[in-house]
Amino acid sequence: MTRPDDTTPQAPVPPEPEAAEPEPSGTRDPLLRGDLAPAPRTLVDILRASVAAHPDDPAVDNGQDVLTYAEFAQAAEQFADALHELGIGSGERIGIRIPSGTLDLYVAIAGTLVAGCAYVPVDFDDPDERADTVFGEADVAAIVGKDLVISPRAPHADDAAAHDDVRTGDPALTDDAWIIFTSGSTGKPKGVAVTHRNAAAFVDAEANLFLQNAPIGPGDRVMAGLSVAFDASCEEMWLAWRYGACLVPAPRSLVKSGMDLGPWLTANDITIISTVPTLVALWPHEAIKDVRLVILGGEACPPEIGARLATEAREVWNTYGPTEATVVACAAQLTGEPPVRIGLPLDGWDLAVVDSEGNPVPQGEAGELIIGGVGLARYLDPAKDAEKYAPMPTLGWERAYRSGDIVVNDPIGLTFQGRADDQIKLNGRRIELGEVDSALLQLPHVSGAAAAVRTSETGNKLLVGYLTVKDGFDRKAATAHLRETMPAALVPQLAVVDTLPTRTSGKIDRDALPWPLEIPTGDGDGETFTGTAARLQELFASILGTPPTSPDDNFFDLGGGSLTAAQLVARLRETNPEITVADVYEANSITELAATIDQMSSPTGRLNDNVVKVRRSTQTLQVVASLAVRQFSALRWLTWLGAGANLAHASGMTWVPTLSWWWILVGWVLFVAPPGRMLLAAGFARTILAGVTPGAYSRGGRTHLRVWLAERIADELGATNLAGAPLVKFYGRLLGCDIKKHVDLHSLPPVTGFLTLGKGCSIEPEVELRGHWIDGDTFHLGRIEVGPNARVGTRSTLLPGARVGKRAEIAPGSGVFGRVPADQLWSGAPAEHIGTARGPWDEQAPPNKPIWLVAYGATGMAASLIPAVGSAAGLAVLWPWLRHADSVADIARIGAIGVIPATLVGFVVTALVILAAVRALGRGLVAGHHAIHGGQGWRAWTTMRILDEARTWLFPLYSSTLTPNWLRALGAKIGREVEASTVLMLPKMADVGEGAFLADDTLVANYELGGGWIRIAPVKVGKGAFIGNSGMAAPGRKVPKRGLVAVLSAAPARGAAKKGTSWLGSPPQRLRRQAGETDASRTTAPPTKLRVTRAVVEALRIIPQSLHSALIAGAALTMLWVADTHSWWLAALTAGFVLVGFGALGGASAVIAKWLLVGRLRVTEYPLWSSFVWRNELADTFTEVVAAPWLIRANGGTPVLNLWLRAMGAKIGHGVWCETYWLPEADLIRLGDGACVNSGCVVQTHLFHDRILAMDTVTLGAGATLGPNSVVLPAAKIGTHATVGPTSLVMRGESVPDKTRWLGNPIGPWIEDENPADARRDGGEMETDDAVAHDDEAARTSQGATHVEFHDEPSSPVASDEHPGDGQPVTNGASFEGRDATPTARPESDS
Repeated sequence: MTRPDDTTPQAPVPPEPEAAEPEPSGTRDPLLRGDLAPAPRTLVDILRASVAAHPDDPAVDNGQDVLTYAEFAQAAEQFADALHELGIGSGERIGIRIPSGTLDLYVAIAGTLVAGCAYVPVDFDDPDERADTVFGEADVAAIVGKDLVISPRAPHADDAAAHDDVRTGDPALTDDAWIIFTSGSTGKPKGVAVTHRNAAAFVDAEANLFLQNAPIGPGDRVMAGLSVAFDASCEEMWLAWRYGACLVPAPRSLVKSGMDLGPWLTANDITIISTVPTLVALWPHEAIKDVRLVILGGEACPPEIGARLATEAREVWNTYGPTEATVVACAAQLTGEPPVRIGLPLDGWDLAVVDSEGNPVPQGEAGELIIGGVGLARYLDPAKDAEKYAPMPTLGWERAYRSGDIVVNDPIGLTFQGRADDQIKLNGRRIELGEVDSALLQLPHVSGAAAAVRTSETGNKLLVGYLTVKDGFDRKAATAHLRETMPAALVPQLAVVDTLPTRTSGKIDRDALPWPLEIPTGDGDGETFTGTAARLQELFASILGTPPTSPDDNFFDLGGGSLTAAQLVARLRETNPEITVADVYEANSITELAATIDQMSSPTGRLNDNVVKVRRSTQTLQVVASLAVRQFSALRWLTWLGAGANLAHASGMTWVPTLSWWWILVGWVLFVAPPGRMLLAAGFARTILAGVTPGAYSRGGRTHLRVWLAERIADELGATNLAGAPLVKFYGRLLGCDIKKHVDLHSLPPVTGFLTLGKGCSIEPEVELRGHWIDGDTFHLGRIEVGPNARVGTRSTLLPGARVGKRAEIAPGSGVFGRVPADQLWSGAPAEHIGTARGPWDEQAPPNKPIWLVAYGATGMAASLIPAVGSAAGLAVLWPWLRHADSVADIARIGAIGVIPATLVGFVVTALVILAAVRALGRGLVAGHHAIHGGQGWRAWTTMRILDEARTWLFPLYSSTLTPNWLRALGAKIGREVEASTVLMLPKMADVGEGAFLADDTLVANYELGGGWIRIAPVKVGKGAFIGNSGMAAPGRKVPKRGLVAVLSAAPARGAAKKGTSWLGSPPQRLRRQAGETDASRTTAPPTKLRVTRAVVEALRIIPQSLHSALIAGAALTMLWVADTHSWWLAALTAGFVLVGFGALGGASAVIAKWLLVGRLRVTEYPLWSSFVWRNELADTFTEVVAAPWLIRANGGTPVLNLWLRAMGAKIGHGVWCETYWLPEADLIRLGDGACVNSGCVVQTHLFHDRILAMDTVTLGAGATLGPNSVVLPAAKIGTHATVGPTSLVMRGESVPDKTRWLGNPIGPWIEDENPADARRDGGEMETDDAVAHDDEAARTSQGATHVEFHDEPSSPVASDEHPGDGQPVTNGASFEGRDATPTARPESDS
């Protein structure tokens, strides 16, 4: 049927451009591409081409039913036939109002096109009033509803006899494909008709734009999340149907909620998305791992969207285009770098930027954007069409669309500046404010109205309707009416004002409308907000912009949504950590939400005082002391150098100065042999710390600096290195520790001597026994006591005042703050009672054989010489040339030329010696419990000690593609595609499945101690499993297949290790977490090209290793030159300064490498197989191999470390005390003035879950404290003067409010039994800022000075190998001197 009376303007067939002469390079205007329009065809031609090419591939999949292209085409043909049978032929218009997400919706659209008709969509959820208006304005011939019911509209309905005249052919190029109505807030919406020529040109032009290296095709899945009444939905559909991809409709309920759409994207394998920036900003990183194309449009795109989404494997495009120019007119690919552009025109589109006179503006200037070309559509209203599409004589265009948008003319790509009129875009919808004004004026009792877009304090864009009203106005009723008559996205928040400001012209001055709105004071007749409700009123106003006027107001009625609800929860958690988004959704009013909050248990712990910065005088003393203490290392260097010089002289290099062997013997006894080092270190410690008692002292005060200095001297003397490890009990007794018989001590004793170890107790490796930590500006120092036959698990921390009862057991990774009763098993951070201690593995204690002490001592000495063997091999490479050298300069020249090959040979020899030793030790090593004084125990101990040191000696070998091969060669079972970092393990006992990931400092299959026994057992790490930084898998444990052990957490017992489960903390507890989908080609299954490239980058790690060798040679030759030209005495006096100078070079080299290799780091993410990750690891090698041993490891807590961290990019305030250099990605770290980072902490700015390196900032406010051995994860913030206690884990994105105290793994409020400030000794007081110059003997003794007595009690029976209660839910609260016992929910997010 035709409509002879139709006066709607018709779009003529645009003349196809003649072949133009090629323009000289560089002369084409980048804004004019009209002559590049794709060949003319219709959407039906495109669809049929895809059906012919991909008949059996899915075309539409709604999660319940799937239609292949053949089935889809058949259904469309059948629908077209049904239209024809009703007398509806080509050229007609069909109204579509079908529920979103159904197959029927897309069959109806495709069938309408095949029938040669134009479809006119209305959102199924829009009010009936809007549907009637749209269908009436479009004069549709029929309306298609639910279940594909076709209802002809009068006067188009006809009897069957007239159907013979129906035109049933394919659509022509000039036939309309769709008609979309813009705005429609009130009155008569404007219909825009798009022809098949317009639409097909748009679809084909985009094919020349996106994913040119890997085009869209079968296997891609395109999300359909936009309403079909929104013109961008056309882009979604044809992104699938143009290429043979599958269209996947998303449920509207999920799209509206925003955040909840993330899991749906993952579950439906979505790879292509076209959406608005507001929506994509709500999705977590994990939700779009598989997405390879994101097209943004509909509203201004924030710069951070591109920075977050754009990766090497994902294209992100920002598009611009009004409905009047067929969806998209121009586009720009986002890289994350500002500015955000709307780009250059598509093929077939022309753009121009003109001034108010219509003349083109110069480059760099702003003007109105004019659009021309093949994409120009038309208005159904002839008058509107003539106005908006009038000719542009200044451009020579016969038809042009005036967008009303202001852009900057830039040949690289246009940038959007705003609207020239009152038409705005909000949440992807174009809105004319004047039409919203009209809707508001129709409300009862409204005398004046004006709409405006405003920005809340939290950055949310809001549509606000300002009203002047008469008596009787009801805001709730008005809002309800607007929701019934307008699309939900267009309903403004209502604000009543006294007057509406106007300009001199009499028009409303929207810019002068009040903002922010005043919060009602409760005076007069208004309702009063008190208590929590008053705070909620303020937060609502801050986030939503519109203050509530009644306690019965609802957050969502005031304009709240999922994003603003999350912002509200973040603000509420400052005082109520338990609040969740669900609480906000469930509350129907402010009154209900306030009641919910008031019922929650709020923290009652004490608040911190303001923290005083470390004084400059203290820092100066530290620097001076560090220079002096370096001399101890220098004398050890001179001992080795003198021996080497004597040997070189004896080998024919007679010019080399010699040193008396007697002096070398003295140096060897004092500075090389372990007993001498220990005697010196203990002697200095006892002297420096004479008179020091447990208590609380000022940070940086005299007592604190004395303890710090004693530890620095011990470190410089090397009193506790591998060679002296078997003599650690001897060293502890020298320090003054009370160590009884038959103690197994595999960790370092405190230099203070404040340690009591009962008979037969066992301390496993890496246990923190220092007995002190810093809390704000207070230095806590206390005694530690471990009772007879007790055992303390590896990587546990015993805090000042910790007392472990006899036969008690502390599980690995725990933090002990107070008393642990006898025979109990405690675990966690803070540790709490979870069961009965296991007791000994055997009823009979093993025999004590002193001969094994000699064996252990000899082994420690021998193992410590392994690097010397490698060094000798490296020197052997250069010896043929060195032997002929006749000066120090000659040696330096030879060394500079040959340092890399010599280093490589030394490195390989060291690795081979370690490999041979570990393989030999592994022979005959069997699972079970064995006597420590026996062959099995000796093998296990020696293996772990050698491999622990190997992580330093062979650091470039770790965190590389060679690491799995290395571990496999050592004897471990390592599957394919395993990624391993600096893992420590007993290789014979480790079985790591295919695709597993072992992060930094993981501990797998170590040994356990107890009652003179050592226990080893196999550990299984399942396929695809992940163990986070410092995670542990103790003997006999299992990490399940595709399971996760979080940062600073322990693996579960075998019985609890179910496939796919995730575990957090120690004891491990279940963590709800959904793994993200990733691009396998960049994570688990990279192509050969990437493997080769990564290997090449990792091979460059020989450079920092060689630089380390060069610094050693340089320092030694400098000392030798001084001895040669002056004397050995002068060399001895200046050697410390030589080491300091070369240390500065080592630190500087890491800084230079960082900036050259990775530059300034930003919040972003990269897959494992990307160059950034490899370059970042290479830069880290410079830090660990060069900077750490030469500079930063020896300067913990000093301003030297702060200076180096600043050079690396960190923002470090004044008076900061930082004892760790484990601040990766330093650019992302902020430490405020006076902040404190204790020893053993990791300020973790990245996570590597799902083999994606995700980086984010970490901030410690001024005066904030991070307790020892704690970890902070990315995006976390510790407030000013707040404390996170020892052995704690701050989860990703967590925020610790100012001055509050938190503790635990993961953290919760730290509720303490008493205020430490009230527990000082009578007559004593804390040090003042002048404490550096004053004594601080008087100190608090509440931190553990009381002696604990161990009473004889019945021994516990022999226990099983597993800890009782592992994998079972326990509370987070400590029952003694820790957090309160209120259970808190474990987080669901990854860790």
